[in-house]
Amino acid sequence: MEDVKTKKADIRKSTLARRDGLSKKERTEKSKAILSRLSEFANFLEARTVLFYKSHKSEVDTGPMIRKAFQLEKIVALPLIDQEKGEIVPLKIYDLKQDIQPGYRGIPEPIRQRCKPIPVEHINLAIIPGIAFDERGGRIGYGTGFYDRFIPQLDITTRKVALSFECQIVQQIPMEPHDRYTDIIITENRIIYKI
Repeated sequence: MEDVKTKKADIRKSTLARRDGLSKKERTEKSKAILSRLSEFANFLEARTVLFYKSHKSEVDTGPMIRKAFQLEKIVALPLIDQEKGEIVPLKIYDLKQDIQPGYRGIPEPIRQRCKPIPVEHINLAIIPGIAFDERGGRIGYGTGFYDRFIPQLDITTRKVALSFECQIVQQIPMEPHDRYTDIIITENRIIYKI
C-alpha cells in the first residue's frame, strides 16, 4: 500500500511542477479555451445548480466560469471546508467578490454568515478540483480526502467534472479503494469521457 502512496506523491509533485511552470499568459489562454468548452457542454447548460470551487494558485481559472454560470441564472455553490467535521459544506454564493474569503489552507471559500447551505442532492453538476487526472477519470487531489468523502454523497445522476490543463493528464493514476473517480475531464484541447 505504501508503494501506491509513494507513486501518488511523485505524480502529485511532478504534475504540480508542470502546472506551476505554465506562465500566467498560458494559464489565462488555456483557461479561456476550457471555459469555451464548458460553455457549450450540455451537462453544464442543463444544470440548474452547479458546485464550483474558486481557483487558487496555478489552477484553471474558474472565476470567468462562475460569472458565466451567474449570467445563465444558475445557482452557484462553492465548497466550505468544515475542518472540525472533516467535510465539505456546499454554500450558495450570490457575489463572487463579496461572498468569498481565504479559508482552509488559504483557499478562497464562501463566507458562512453571508451564504446559505445547499442540499447536496440539489447539485446537478459538480466541478471537482485536482492536481492530476488520467483518461479513466482517476484523480489525485491535494491529499486531504475531502472530495473523496464528498463525492459519494452526490446524487447518482450528478455529473462530476474536472477542469484540467493537458499537462495535468497522466498515463495512469494508482487508485486506492477510498479514491473517487470523475466522470468527465475538460481540458483546453478536448473533453475526456471516462472510459
